[in-house]
Amino acid sequence: MGRTKVSIAYGDFHINGVPTYPGRTFEGRRVEGLLMNARMVQAVFDDLNPQTRGRWAYPDGPWDPDRNTREFIAALPSFREHGLLAVTVNLQGGSPEGYSKDQPWINTAFDENGDLLPDYVARLERVLDATDRVGIVVILGLFYFGQDERIREESGVLRAVDATVDRLLAAGSTNVLVEICNESDVPRYEHEILTPPRVHELIVRVRERSDGALLAGTSSGGGTVPPESVVDASDFLLIHGNGVGEPDRIRAMVDECRARAAYRGQPIVFNEDDHFDFGKDDNNMRAAIDRHASWGYFDYRMKGEGTDAGFQSPPVNWGISSDRKRGFFDLLKRVTGA
Repeated sequence: MGRTKVSIAYGDFHINGVPTYPGRTFEGRRVEGLLMNARMVQAVFDDLNPQTRGRWAYPDGPWDPDRNTREFIAALPSFREHGLLAVTVNLQGGSPEGYSKDQPWINTAFDENGDLLPDYVARLERVLDATDRVGIVVILGLFYFGQDERIREESGVLRAVDATVDRLLAAGSTNVLVEICNESDVPRYEHEILTPPRVHELIVRVRERSDGALLAGTSSGGGTVPPESVVDASDFLLIHGNGVGEPDRIRAMVDECRARAAYRGQPIVFNEDDHFDFGKDDNNMRAAIDRHASWGYFDYRMKGEGTDAGFQSPPVNWGISSDRKRGFFDLLKRVTGA
């Protein structure tokens, strides 16, 4: 561990003390300092509910969480060769259906008391080691709505945060940015401390417990920008472009973040957006770059698609295995000069 160290300086991301994509511009826009990323939250996925576990079977065999992590790790060098510098992984995953009303599956790295589950930790540490070796940053999410209620009390949420921080520090993980929870303003969280009035408390808790070694923030729902309390507490701002069909709204979201009274120059990162149009002269990815904001690709298996499609729907084909994936990675390679 410790080969890849992420930091922030003058509003830009640095890796090992050097700005990302050093000197790079694309169509007159500065790419240096950005953290182009993809949402791959199921890298440590499992389903502990025997009634739903069968949904995720491979075409050639039963669901296997270790196989899933192994195949994700095998794909990392290809992602890096295309210019990808970060992946979002979540300890409670994300909807394996893309968007779900109900979540009967049990995908959580924490037990009901907030203690870490050894099998999840083992897979996470394999991911952290592999990304560290290839020069990729992990945006590590802790909680996801629909799964946060697997932890019984708020004290368990605090225990989960502390346990994760302690484990990252003990492992010497320097390639991690902490995302407290996915879309904290979505009104489906059971624990008040994961919602906008209080989630900033956990951002501060990560920084204080790690003595500043870990940078932290939390994401906002598609099309929304974080409240002042989150802007004030965060080392970086995470926003989402899903639900945003017009690239100009992406630009406006970045402008709104920078207009917040508490904004002090933090880098702005879209780490979820399911709008593509990669062949067009303007799209959400280009709009983010136009405002010097990082952009993140979110792809799930849509109705009627086979298992080659999507990065969020188990069983995942972690290869660049669909036209949509190829569209993203081809544009990413052009943008970054990889």
